[in-house]
Amino acid sequence: MLKRIAVIGFASTLIGIGVNVFILPFHLLNGGITGIGLLCSYLWDVKVGLTIICLNTPIYLVAFAYNRAYFFNGVYGMLCSSIMIDLLLPLKGMVHLPVIISAPLGGLFIGLGTGFMLRYKTSQGGIDLLALLLSKWFSLNPGVLIFVMDAFIIISGLLILMDGKSIYSLLTVLVSGFITSLMTSFQSVSFYNLRPRG
Repeated sequence: MLKRIAVIGFASTLIGIGVNVFILPFHLLNGGITGIGLLCSYLWDVKVGLTIICLNTPIYLVAFAYNRAYFFNGVYGMLCSSIMIDLLLPLKGMVHLPVIISAPLGGLFIGLGTGFMLRYKTSQGGIDLLALLLSKWFSLNPGVLIFVMDAFIIISGLLILMDGKSIYSLLTVLVSGFITSLMTSFQSVSFYNLRPRG
């Protein structure tokens, strides 16, 4: 149990570094609820982590009714990663790299963090939760599912922001999805019994 908590904390730190050091300075996007949180931050100057928690709340309320074990194991990863994203905000702007390097590095850190969480049967919530469900039902790789859904969110964000540099977000998602897929390919990801409670 302590090892699992430590790994999820480490994974959340990786995600926080990826977002604040490499993603935020260039107004890049990521997929999933995090990507939506980033988009809200760019448009309305709100905190990314807090926005992620707010957006995930209805998803986790459904998870709570559907399967309590699913809820309790997932909510820790979501809260921990969201809090770390906001706590590590001072790292923004501390590293100065070209966007062509920053984009894949951000994807690397986020992919590693997501991969570690999935291997320990938790997630950041939102899209990751959906990917875990689909992987359970259809025996698909959750990393691949996350990549497909992330790409859709990224393209939508690009159309809204209309910022030329944001196109590098596709590189972020590509690297993140590849790393997550790689980390989850060596271990089957299963998540308890997901039958609805009567």
